[in-house]
Amino acid sequence: MDYTRILLEMNRNHTMTKISSLFVAVKQCGLLLGQNRILGQQKFLGQHSSLGLHKFLGQHSSQNLHCLPGLSKVLGFGLAMGVVLTGCGSKKKEESKPVAKAQEVTVDQRLVHRLDSFAHARRPNGKFGLYVYDLTANKPVYGLGTDEAQPVASCLKLLSGVAALHHLGARYMFRTTLYIKGKVVGDTLRGDAILRAGLDPLLQAQDLRMFSRQLRRLGVKAVDGRCVLDLTLHDKVQAEPHWYPWDLSYSHYGILFKGEDGVRKAWKQALLADGIRVKDEQLVNGRTPRGSHGVFRFLRSVDRTTRLMWKNSSNTQATSLLYALGHAVDPRNPDMAASGVKYLRQFLRHDLGLRDTSLVIHDGCGLCVHNHLSPRALVTVLTYAYHDKPIYAQLMQNMSIAGEDGTLRRLLSDPRVKGRIHAKTGTLSHPYGISSLAGYCKGADGHVLAFALLDSEMSVLDAHVLQQKLCRTMLE
Repeated sequence: MDYTRILLEMNRNHTMTKISSLFVAVKQCGLLLGQNRILGQQKFLGQHSSLGLHKFLGQHSSQNLHCLPGLSKVLGFGLAMGVVLTGCGSKKKEESKPVAKAQEVTVDQRLVHRLDSFAHARRPNGKFGLYVYDLTANKPVYGLGTDEAQPVASCLKLLSGVAALHHLGARYMFRTTLYIKGKVVGDTLRGDAILRAGLDPLLQAQDLRMFSRQLRRLGVKAVDGRCVLDLTLHDKVQAEPHWYPWDLSYSHYGILFKGEDGVRKAWKQALLADGIRVKDEQLVNGRTPRGSHGVFRFLRSVDRTTRLMWKNSSNTQATSLLYALGHAVDPRNPDMAASGVKYLRQFLRHDLGLRDTSLVIHDGCGLCVHNHLSPRALVTVLTYAYHDKPIYAQLMQNMSIAGEDGTLRRLLSDPRVKGRIHAKTGTLSHPYGISSLAGYCKGADGHVLAFALLDSEMSVLDAHVLQQKLCRTMLE
């Protein structure tokens, strides 16, 4: 029964006009709108006591309430109208309870003073930039030269790695797959064998034996069709124009980054090593034919690459990941490095909101001395990663840990900081000293801190001393 009908029935009885006024008032308050049913109102009113009800009804007795069919079910005779009456202009309003104000999370002021003393203490000549941010309080702690862009060397790998994980996904897998098209008759594949390779940075020439062995397990000793190489990258990895000649070492790259001639040679050797007869003219480049079916696939997770580029500062792994990022962003562009760098610049401006034109990116590994970032830019990268749980987890797992592994094993071996700093180092000794350190730690108050210290035009050894002092200062 809707409430409009109830009111009509009540108006037939002169003694119930005041009760009718009650419901009109309640309806005006928005509780009895349209075709709302008794059950819905019962849920609203059910928690209140009868005290407010009697205050509102004044002299009306419970007998009058029973004149309405089902009304006692709505009000339950124990349902209070006190809260409703307050909104309807009751003379005596219910007193509201004070709401407890959330306690503001503050930064450690003792840390602020220690960082200020550290930053203004006497130090070697050269450029100096520092920024510390409290991620728990979501507030800056201290900065000096915060927005001055400097060469950051391998700390650029923080930006390139986080951007790649953002686009590819923290669980991205590099794939290399063996296909065949045709049938195995006796010991001969009557058709084609296809090796389809992505951009696995760690796949080496000897690893191709995994695929040749699988063919051998199928009983194949000869292929009378083609041995197709379906490669993503056909040319050798190229050095960035500003790199020094010794910065690019092809021997450290995976086989898929050494050009199609190198892959063809390695694939033939793998087939012959497993007793599969092929001729040079059978080894061709091409696409995987339609109708092919996979017989073996090798997957490698991206965290294997980020571990080497962050913990061990591998330039080859960082460059390889840049190629993979560039290809994922623009598969039609053969210049994968250029596409990757373009995406890093877009990520810096659009995702991180850093539009300062002094921030410059030329590669993904930091070998170019013209790469420039500010302490604020690096801390912004770390802050972005902190709020992305999969990326943050990978950073904490794969960055160097003070005194334990990677590039921080010796640099931060002081027992006071051992195991308490997760960070990335950056060092270039040419054409002048460049040294940077950026990462995470927990302060004395338990708050998570993101920090970046940049030094340039300074002896690398002197810069290392400053980095050690900073870490002790943050953890005191």
